[in-house]
Amino acid sequence: MSNTPESQDPEDLRFTRLRLGHHTSQLRPGERVPFGHVLFAAATAGCAPADVVSRLTALGYPDVELPGVPLPSTVAREDALLLKADTYNLSWMGLDEPVSLRNLVAAAGERGLGPAEAARRLTALGYTVPAGRPLPETPDSRDIMLIRTDPRGSAEFLDWDAEASLRHVFRVARELRCDPHTVATRLLALGIRLPYTPEPDDALILAHPGAALGHVVTVARETGRTPEDIVARLAELGADRPRTVPDSLDADDLRLISENLDGRRPWLKVNTVVGVQLRHILRAALATGRTPADIAARLAELGHWLHENAKLPQVADPEDIRLLETVDRSFLDGVHLEHVLRSASLTGRSPADVAARLTALGYRLPDEVDYPEVCGAVRG
Repeated sequence: MSNTPESQDPEDLRFTRLRLGHHTSQLRPGERVPFGHVLFAAATAGCAPADVVSRLTALGYPDVELPGVPLPSTVAREDALLLKADTYNLSWMGLDEPVSLRNLVAAAGERGLGPAEAARRLTALGYTVPAGRPLPETPDSRDIMLIRTDPRGSAEFLDWDAEASLRHVFRVARELRCDPHTVATRLLALGIRLPYTPEPDDALILAHPGAALGHVVTVARETGRTPEDIVARLAELGADRPRTVPDSLDADDLRLISENLDGRRPWLKVNTVVGVQLRHILRAALATGRTPADIAARLAELGHWLHENAKLPQVADPEDIRLLETVDRSFLDGVHLEHVLRSASLTGRSPADVAARLTALGYRLPDEVDYPEVCGAVRG
């Protein structure tokens, strides 16, 4: 048996050529032997790391990377794999530099360990983990995604004591489908700085993107804070917030700004182009016993204005609501013959009646069209 690096003895290959899945860690003459290779070889061969070092030296690999602490008498495969660098091949973390946050959380996530436990094991093996504060004890395989700064580009990651931007927090929350407060608190636990300090109420404040006025008011009531305080906190967190917050709320306000008029989510979305739908105003008027004009005025104070082309009826009529439910045109759009005929077929009214009523409600219809007076069959 030849004691040279070119030796192909099967027993020697156990120490010089290691395999993990489709990847290999192959020693080459004249190159330094990584410490991770030594430990993985020991774990794979079932021998002490010192025996691997002796055997590799005898085979012609005298330059072996070793830690400044005594070698362990035995090493488990899982511990040896903690030394694997976070790359797409079987490469190893070096002892000459501190462990990067990327490598730590990747190793911990793959092994099902909390970052704190992974750090302790790496430290015991002679590695330097530059954590300035206690790391999380709980495992979370998503940690690697939390610190990745550009998932669509080059693989760049936040490192120890870096600062994550508000934009980073919200992007990661969207990708992981969790709330931004969860992302923020985990980043802090990993030693990443933030431009703000997370607060206990943030999870509730950020629970629903868009921050409609109804959400702000509901959170304010649940937390005992004022709506103005909630809006101010949304601004600090870089989140969307309502443009209008009234000084005081009327008893019906939450009903008016809820899509189902029940005072709960989903909340009306502010439409800055065509305004609130007329049918919502009429439905709210019927539900509360108030006039359409009263409802429209209060909704405008709450940030939901009615388009200037709309013409409010004096009283809310269920037939108007049914008609408007068949119209998918805004007050900025022209209503053409095909739209009138569709609404007529869905409501059982004549096209002439539909056209006249839509005109009375503020929709624009062409003057030159003669609409039939005959009712068609009701569809749907």
